Amino acid sequence: MSDSSSKAPAGFDRFGLKEVLLRGIRDAGFEEPRPIQDKTIPAGLKGRDVLGLAQTGTGKTAAFALPLLDRLLNDRRRGPRALVLAPTRELASQITAEMRLLSKHTGMKVITVYGGVSVVNQIKALKKGPEVVVGCPGRVLDLLQRRVLRLDQVETVVLDEADHMFDLGFLPDIRKILGALPERRQNLLFSATMPKDIRRLADELLRDPLVVELADAAPATTVDHALYLIAEQRKRALLEHLLKSDECDSAIVFTRTKHRARRLAEQLSKAGHRAVGLQGNMSQSQRDRAMRGFRQRNYDILVATDVAARGIDVKDVSHVINYDVPNTPEAYTHRIGRTGRSEQEGVACTFVTSSDRAWVAATERMIGSPIARRQVEGFVADFEDKPAPKQHRQAPRRSGHKPGGHKPGGRKPSGRNTGSRQGRSRRRAS
Repeated sequence: MSDSSSKAPAGFDRFGLKEVLLRGIRDAGFEEPRPIQDKTIPAGLKGRDVLGLAQTGTGKTAAFALPLLDRLLNDRRRGPRALVLAPTRELASQITAEMRLLSKHTGMKVITVYGGVSVVNQIKALKKGPEVVVGCPGRVLDLLQRRVLRLDQVETVVLDEADHMFDLGFLPDIRKILGALPERRQNLLFSATMPKDIRRLADELLRDPLVVELADAAPATTVDHALYLIAEQRKRALLEHLLKSDECDSAIVFTRTKHRARRLAEQLSKAGHRAVGLQGNMSQSQRDRAMRGFRQRNYDILVATDVAARGIDVKDVSHVINYDVPNTPEAYTHRIGRTGRSEQEGVACTFVTSSDRAWVAATERMIGSPIARRQVEGFVADFEDKPAPKQHRQAPRRSGHKPGGHKPGGRKPSGRNTGSRQGRSRRRAS
């Protein structure tokens, strides 16, 4: 073993990955494998199918990228030999960036294809024979039907955030794409939840898969999350109060609609905050500028909708603020999981009005424990925190989720708040 490989992180070194990938791992700053990587990389290296139930931010990209890249290095040939499907342009771009970093010493080409931008440059990139294509189902199918993308040499296909692809209506496109792939191939499917349609797809797609379940209906213990009872007309004032807290270094603020996200971002900017919106009506170049600015800390606040923000993985987000409650209980865990990543602590605040009681009841049932209630002086709600009447306590539509799929965990709050940064924040605010 060479001197440089002896310096590789011991945790990743034990997988037997090729030296050029170990160099990429060091460049990426990875030290020890995360749980999903530890469990799936050995199976992926053997060519086995994998079903991974895990949230964004758990290390999924490296979990499928490292074995995929290692196996492609065994037989260097041009042309798409691996296909990665993702639900959003932002997630596809993030996957590509990480795969390029991990493979930077291999000479392999990884390209991204998605809609909303000119197809011409993507066609030019495909003519150069990239080994890996990462894309959204709509554009992949378009390129396939134009006969400029050939998938007959694909050895591995990855479906990332499969449940969200179903939510966006991509399942018919995915089935058409899968029909164009060789029958003998490796299949890797990752999903945060397992609604019936995704379960059916997994049963059809996967052969004797390794099943790794890390997704949990309960929020991570690194997230200090609470509900703030507030009247609708007082939301904006409470938001500004929380954003001015010393502990709020950066925040993602979630709204229910695109119009509301755009308007709130404009209002916060006029009030002196470094805020930017992210919503579906923006062009791809506008979305890219917004995300780049937030990552580079040109903006401290990102105001987004669920669809726009799904799959976005930004490090060191200190706060998530649900200006509006999500449409479903499952989306609560997705949203607040944008903070408290990579074992760092984060704060999640959800504004609840009198019309949100049914959502609160359904969400607490899903996560298996009550959510803390907090008040800020001067922002006390003018209504009581009473359960919704029985006829209104039905859980909101849950995107096909049913018993027998992924079951909510019953984890209790960790009780780790005392003396923490979040605890100090609460004492100052109350």
